[in-house]
Amino acid sequence: MENYVIEMLNIRKEFPGIVANNNINLQLKKGEIHALLGENGAGKSTLMNVLFGLYQPEKGEIRVNGEKVNITDPNVANRLGIGMVHQHFMLVDTFTVAQNIILGSEPTKGAAVVDIKKAEKEITELSKKYGLHVDPNAKVRDISVGMQQRAEILKTLYRGAEVIILDEPTAVLTPQEIIELMDIMKALVSEGISIILITHKLKEIMEASDRVTVIRKGEGIGTVNVDETDVDELASLMVGRQVNFKTEKEPADPKGVALSIKDLHVKDSRQAMMVKGLNLEVKSGEIVGIAGIDGNGQSELIEAITGLRKSESGEIKLNNKSLMHLSPRKVTESGVAHIPQDRHKFGLVLDYPIAENMVLQTYYQKPFSKNKILSFNTIYKHAEKLIEEFDVRTPGTKTKARALSGGNQQKAIIAREVDRSPELLIAAQPTRGLDVGAIETIHRRLIEERDKGRAVLLVSFELDEVMNVSDRIAVMFDGQIVAELKPEETNEQELGLLMAGSSKEEARQKAGDNS
Repeated sequence: MENYVIEMLNIRKEFPGIVANNNINLQLKKGEIHALLGENGAGKSTLMNVLFGLYQPEKGEIRVNGEKVNITDPNVANRLGIGMVHQHFMLVDTFTVAQNIILGSEPTKGAAVVDIKKAEKEITELSKKYGLHVDPNAKVRDISVGMQQRAEILKTLYRGAEVIILDEPTAVLTPQEIIELMDIMKALVSEGISIILITHKLKEIMEASDRVTVIRKGEGIGTVNVDETDVDELASLMVGRQVNFKTEKEPADPKGVALSIKDLHVKDSRQAMMVKGLNLEVKSGEIVGIAGIDGNGQSELIEAITGLRKSESGEIKLNNKSLMHLSPRKVTESGVAHIPQDRHKFGLVLDYPIAENMVLQTYYQKPFSKNKILSFNTIYKHAEKLIEEFDVRTPGTKTKARALSGGNQQKAIIAREVDRSPELLIAAQPTRGLDVGAIETIHRRLIEERDKGRAVLLVSFELDEVMNVSDRIAVMFDGQIVAELKPEETNEQELGLLMAGSSKEEARQKAGDNS
């Protein structure tokens, strides 16, 4: 018989009105990367929260190294050698990396004095052993998202984890950080660590995983060896139908200029100039994709257009009307819709019901408000229509937004913004956290908006998304648009070189030499 480090047998987990996990089995071998694949809301995170002790199952049993265990809380999981890195990190911004890692497990010397030097030494040794390269003295607020994730991994290792659960670990990483994480995962398993990877990104599963267990709508579909399957089969197992990875679209038929940006300068919160004399046009009836490495001014550009950040100088016009220095509401009323890259900070009020989140831009207008009194009956009927149309998986319209999975939160935001039929749709990381079926739907929606004559500005770190959806690609580097290209006349390698600062001539030559 096979020896498993973790066995979850016939796990059933219920919430009011919903069965999240229905008799699911998962078996993890020592030293393997085992992917847990499923659509948004399929029950992946719920199953792992059961393993980590955050939820108690209604039925089933868990075995660790063959022994039946009762994991009543995360402290029990830690003692059993199980650690979890959550999709939204559990770090204190004002603490150092070392302070975060030892929080709750502080080494002491003498009478309850924290031995921070000992902790920093142990963390440095762990960091070197697993190739994590994290500075234990750095403040969390000053390090990149990728480094914060490494700190979370170190936190589990510091507590002696032999099994690490990674919940959607690449959702907020740049392409380069994703490559680095894959190397870290392989280094961990080479030292005998076992990893459960919660994801819906099929390319990453094929590259990093040994086996994959598929869940669909709370049901276990089965477990397959990665070297005996392919992306198409996994996609079909996950969503229950064939998935088209190539977005079908007719050539764009752009009309007049909708969005015009000239010589725009924008500072960030630290007063550093992030957008430096940027020029860009987006026409009605086309999708312009902005490709760039995170931190090159994309966020500040979007915030300036949408009224979330004041520009220093320059010009932003929509259909020849200035958007400069307008409030976010005035920008919205001018015909701009915004799918924000941070859905929690800018997209949702997490403690509001999902129905009320779906009218955040229009609640004060008819038919949702009459004589300044909200018509909740109308609001909730409107939400029911959008929930069905955009396949938002929720127990009901009164469910709080924070109770939905990340992907379903994103679909709710997209439904709200697209439903208003804006003149300009700004889509920032619109498919972050979405599964292949939902991505297919969102891409189709963006193209439908284009075909209705809307201008669409797509900002994405996913180069295949930019290549697949855009009619024109603008490469952003160091606060400026450094190149504009047609997707059919470029490739990911050339775009990557341009994003890193190469000139158009250098990028084209290097891409050609390596093709």
